[in-house]
This record gives sequence, C-alpha cells and structure tokens, in this order.
Amino acid sequence: MALTREQLAQRVAQEFQDGYYVNLGIGIPTLAANYIPDDMQVMLQSENGLLGMGPFPLDEEIDADLINAGKQTVTMIEGASLFCSAQSFAMIRGGHVDLTVLGAFEVDCQGNIASYMIPGKLIKGMGGAMDLVAGADNIIVTMTHASKSGQSKLLSQCTLPLTGKNCIRRVLTDLALMDIEGGKFILRERAPGVSVEEIINLTSGELTVPDHVPEMTV
Repeated sequence: MALTREQLAQRVAQEFQDGYYVNLGIGIPTLAANYIPDDMQVMLQSENGLLGMGPFPLDEEIDADLINAGKQTVTMIEGASLFCSAQSFAMIRGGHVDLTVLGAFEVDCQGNIASYMIPGKLIKGMGGAMDLVAGADNIIVTMTHASKSGQSKLLSQCTLPLTGKNCIRRVLTDLALMDIEGGKFILRERAPGVSVEEIINLTSGELTVPDHVPEMTV
C-alpha cells in the first residue's frame, strides 16, 4: 500500500538528527514538523525569516502573523528567533542548513530536480528552492512515485525545467526510499505491502535492486 502524506512525513522525520538545522519545503515536507521526537532538538528554518518552527497550531493557538514560507500558520519553539529574509537566505547560501527536504515534480538518476514549473499550468513558483539546492549538501526529495495518470516521476532525464543539477542524493516516494549513486537509483526501502516489482515497473530511470529490500517503518 502506498504511503499517505502523513506517513511520508513520519518517514522524513526519521532522517532528522539531534542538533540539526532543517529547512522544510512546501507541501508534504512541512508536515514533518509534527513528527519530531520529543527528546530531539531540531531547529526548523524558514526562508521568510524564522528559525525554530514548531508543529502546526491548534485552532486556539493560531497567530495569523506567524507563518512559514508557504503562508501556513505555524508555532515557535522555545529559543526561536525572527529575522529578515536576507539573513535567512544568507544562512541557506552559506551552507548553514544541515538538511533540506523538498517536494518535486520530477527527479532523475543524475540527481537533477524539477520542482517549480510545469509549462501551461499555474504553479506557485520556485521560492527558495534554487538557493536551497545550491547551498545544501544534504537534500531529501519527497514526492509521489508516479503522476495521477500513472507516469513515473523518477526518470533517466528530467523533462521539465530544472531547479538544480546533480544535487539530489536521496528520494522518498509513497512507494520507496531510494539513494542516487553513480547515475542510478538504488532501492533502499519499500513501503509496507509494496512489492519490488511494483517499484521497478513505476521507475523509468535505471534502478539497482539489492538482494534484500526491507519494508520501511512508519
């Protein structure tokens, strides 16, 4: 069974480490803020000038002036700080973010990512993604494995305009967790109940399958 958005966020949160500074992209990545372990200190950074985001607020906690880069209302944890977007992008471009989690329309086995434009469709735009892929060494993309029409989003070469080149090393989809190494996708984990054959059939780019592929824990 394919992972839900919440399960994807739970699995993404397993990539966090104590003391990490993390930037979460719009969409599924932002949900990971709700699954940070209570005993782990993670500082979430937002391009609009917030370091120390907490979980999404309950109705009685909503502050309309406190938002993330996707204009969603958020909370702040103890020790959080607010600053201008210029300082925020200086953190990003200076390589001070330990982990970046982004959504994408396509990723290919060369580590290229297309995440901001579909010709003929109205999309929110690139936002800070171009700076994040240029300034971060540790990037995870989380996305659905295929489009609604069943077309693979994991390609030998991206067909949409690129956000960044040769910058993605790990991809988490609703079917699988894969690394990108040597111009190939490497299957590391599969979603509970999803077969290796299903993943192979929905992966257009070259895929290496180890002898043992465990089910991921979510």
